[in-house]
Amino acid sequence: MPLSKNQTPAALDIPQDVDGLLRLAAQSMFDVLARSTEGMMVVDRHHRVVWISEGYKRFLPALGFNDEHEFVGKRVEDVVPNTQMLQVLETGKPVLVDLLTNKAGTFLVSRLPLRNDAGEVIGALGLVLLDHPETTMQPLIQKFARLQQELEDTRRQLAAQRRPKYTIASFIGASPAALEVKRQARRVAQTDSTVLLLGETGTGKELMAHAIHSASRRAHRPLVSVNIAAVPETLLEAEFFGVAPGAYTGAERKGRDGKFKLADGGTLFLDEIGDMPLALQSKLLRVLQEQEVEPLGSNTVMRIDVRVIAATSRDLAAMVAAGSFRADLYYRLNVLPIRVPALRERLDDIEALAEALGEDIARRSGMPQKLLSPDAIDWLMQQAWPGNIRELRNTLEQVSLMSDDMQLTAAHFQGGAALPATTAAAAAAVPAPATAPASTPAISTAQAVAPLPELIEALERDAIRRALQATGGNRMAAARLLQISRASLYERLARWPDLEVQVSGGA
Repeated sequence: MPLSKNQTPAALDIPQDVDGLLRLAAQSMFDVLARSTEGMMVVDRHHRVVWISEGYKRFLPALGFNDEHEFVGKRVEDVVPNTQMLQVLETGKPVLVDLLTNKAGTFLVSRLPLRNDAGEVIGALGLVLLDHPETTMQPLIQKFARLQQELEDTRRQLAAQRRPKYTIASFIGASPAALEVKRQARRVAQTDSTVLLLGETGTGKELMAHAIHSASRRAHRPLVSVNIAAVPETLLEAEFFGVAPGAYTGAERKGRDGKFKLADGGTLFLDEIGDMPLALQSKLLRVLQEQEVEPLGSNTVMRIDVRVIAATSRDLAAMVAAGSFRADLYYRLNVLPIRVPALRERLDDIEALAEALGEDIARRSGMPQKLLSPDAIDWLMQQAWPGNIRELRNTLEQVSLMSDDMQLTAAHFQGGAALPATTAAAAAAVPAPATAPASTPAISTAQAVAPLPELIEALERDAIRRALQATGGNRMAAARLLQISRASLYERLARWPDLEVQVSGGA
């Protein structure tokens, strides 16, 4: 190209100083990008959009804006769904090639940090390199779609694993104490405030934590549990806050998320909070107050949204007075305290609890469920149960698995779990039928030639009478012994009301 009359050969030379050379390169690169890319955007350090190119303006209608005056000046995360410009602003690291999908379509994009003379990040430049890359970059798009699907599948699996196991209805009991604690649980579930569950060991504090989470607006998000007493003190900080890549010798190369990060958006259950070391209590207090965590070996602070439910069987107020628990942490945890009653305070729930626990024991062991006689229920209600529901379950499981009898009496729980069914205690517990031996249906010789429907009815009547006698008139237990539904039993008793009269009369 010939020189213009205003140019000299020296004016066309490349600058010899480094600063001039860099300015020339930056200007040239910007001009090339402005002409060749589909669109460009600049945001400042406060995330506000300060400029968009002419090419970018054609995406505005799809994003819901009529012109650039409605778009420029807004925070980028509010106007561009799924943008990663914030990551560039926070880390100062470029994202050279990425796929962005939002209401305007799918784009191949690049994001670069903008720095001042002091090297500080003062903004970011976003470039739309390619519009609708699915038409020209099919293999990359397919791989991206497959990775996205795998990510969603993994998230669903993790969510299923961390789904709450129990609801408020799972807290069995209709005693005044049980009804009150369930009422309190429903109330606190409607808030995001910290809950402190107090009570003796084995009362069901973990079940109550699951129940509160499942009744809250966070139910679709993870519930993460940590038993502080079960984690070595040296690992607690990493367990809670996570570890940055290569934070210490032996640390995972990719780092590891802590429990607070895993519970982001959901609930973190801290069991046995009274066993937390003093050194870690101050860090936990900061997380609760600021909703921020800083992984071990990292200088990056991460914002989190976690609802904390703590539980303890210890007297935290006494520990505060003794100096073994921080007072400020205690007050931060004790926002919504719920005291879970001991089993001895709700003995009226023993029968319902024994019924539910017996069903679970049978399901887990693969054995038929054992029935409890009235005197067995009375015996259970007379015990102190210092281990609460956990001790009750242990007792029921031990006696159920050690006895061959289908009905458990007080004698089984008093140390006779291995008594055979022919012992006097077992015989007394199950009255002998008045009309025939236990192994022989009560059908006379004359009946043997009766029509089949009559024979079947006689068998049913005799079986129901025996079941009612064996269970002391307990309809629910009798239905289970007969392996029929309660509705079926009630229907037959309505046809034969004399059966229950016979049982109550001792016949």
